[in-house]
Formats: sequence, structure tokens, C-alpha cells
Amino acid sequence: MQQTLQLNIKRMMNFLGFARGYLIRHNPIEMIGNEFAKILKDLLTITKKKKMAQYRLNYQLHKLNQMEELIAKNNDHVFLKGQNFNEMR
Repeated sequence: MQQTLQLNIKRMMNFLGFARGYLIRHNPIEMIGNEFAKILKDLLTITKKKKMAQYRLNYQLHKLNQMEELIAKNNDHVFLKGQNFNEMR
């Protein structure tokens, strides 16, 4: 009985040592703090990210409109050159 009790205590101490080492290596409180800081940073910079995305979208739409105008200007089809056709009339 005493040997079983000592063996169980030894196993418990061994487990607690492993758990302590794990908690030192992977500090859950520090990890939670780091994640909270990341989330807070994302929330504070979301308007800047939104403005940058809007700027990129507007730039791409501007380039698309330029390409469409260029294609329409150099195309011989009348339905794409409504302004020039009206000016000729």
C-alpha cells in the first residue's frame, strides 16, 4: 500500500514537473495578451486598411475605364462610337 502511494505521488510530481515546463515554454497568459494586442491593432487600423482598399479599387476602375475608352475609340463599330457618330451627323 505504501509503495503504491509513493509510486502515485512520484507520478503526480513527474506530471506536475512536465506541466510546469510546458507552461513555462508556452505561457498561455502571454499568448492571450499577444492575441488581444493583435486584435486591438487590427481594430484600430481598419479604417486605414479600408481607405487603401478603396483607393486600389478606384485605381483599377479608372484603368478599366481608360481601356474601355481606348478600345471604343479605336474600334470601327458604330455602336461603340456613339459620340463620334453623333458628331459626324
